[in-house]
Amino acid sequence: MRKTLIALSVIGFGVAGLTGTGLPTQAGAQEVKGPKITWRLSLWGKRRAFTEGLEYISKTVSEKTGGNFQVKLFYGEQLSKSKENLDGISVGAFEAATFCASYHPGKNRPLNVLDLPFLPFNDLRVMVKAHQAVYNHPAAKKALAAWNAVLYMPNPLPQYEYMGKGKPPANVKDFAGMRLRALGGMGNAAKAIGAVPTTVPASETYTALQRGTVDAIGFPYTYTFAAYKLDEVSDWYTTNMSLGTVTCPTVFNADAYEVLPDQYKQLLQDLIPGSLDAQLAAYAEKDKVNVKKWAENPNLKAIKIAENEMAEFRRIGGEPIWKAWVAENEGKVPAQELLDLVLSAAKGG
Repeated sequence: MRKTLIALSVIGFGVAGLTGTGLPTQAGAQEVKGPKITWRLSLWGKRRAFTEGLEYISKTVSEKTGGNFQVKLFYGEQLSKSKENLDGISVGAFEAATFCASYHPGKNRPLNVLDLPFLPFNDLRVMVKAHQAVYNHPAAKKALAAWNAVLYMPNPLPQYEYMGKGKPPANVKDFAGMRLRALGGMGNAAKAIGAVPTTVPASETYTALQRGTVDAIGFPYTYTFAAYKLDEVSDWYTTNMSLGTVTCPTVFNADAYEVLPDQYKQLLQDLIPGSLDAQLAAYAEKDKVNVKKWAENPNLKAIKIAENEMAEFRRIGGEPIWKAWVAENEGKVPAQELLDLVLSAAKGG
């Protein structure tokens, strides 16, 4: 059956490549020779800072192969719902996709260590190293292989903050009873201060906040709030909570990747550093725009929580939740080993 899928995949690639439009390239610009192949990459939302790394890969792959190899990005859940991207990869509905591990933690248990709250990631490049270390761990590869997926690269997200409607919180205690969009381990941290966490896909956050289904949305600061226009329906946002982040890797369908020519595989690997540079530059540019825009908005209040309160929040909502995750998952995956790997990478180990 696997050989049949591969054979069909090769035939499909040939047809797709012949009909793909691609980016125009000048004669002689081709650096990597190979057959015509088109891959589809499933995404949600619109083009934004988070996807600039993938835009870089899509553009550069086409340029360096003279248009023969193309990775086409499909936004707005055109190919799949965001929570179903991993399922789509498993059945070969498309060749590549980005997904967030916290959307379905049981499917990718080793990756969930990266979603724990208050991990010591103060630098996105350090975070990338930690994510890559986990992705390269045999347990992570095995978990994704069960979904016919090959881990490709991290798509790092800045630290999370909250943006919401209603009375602005003045301190950590004011979050008690609030309905918060808080994913992964951040949801457990929210419980530790009496809040009510919920998992809402990014594409549904605007409606959830506008209609009052939730009181606040936890998102990467600052670009995501603006990308999903939450700043247009919010009354306040926090600036210094640094709640943690989530892992949203790009993966490939294993059958599609298996038959990809070696030179194309190498090209994809070679483009990861440039992709990261493009993504981080996009974040920095959006921060400049958003910080200025929000500061000038009289209807949107910036909230800074006192450091002594945040220290206490980190004390009860950080390491205890790490230990609880290890206790819950040890035996299913090498949980303590994975946590130690992350903490070592965060320290530059």
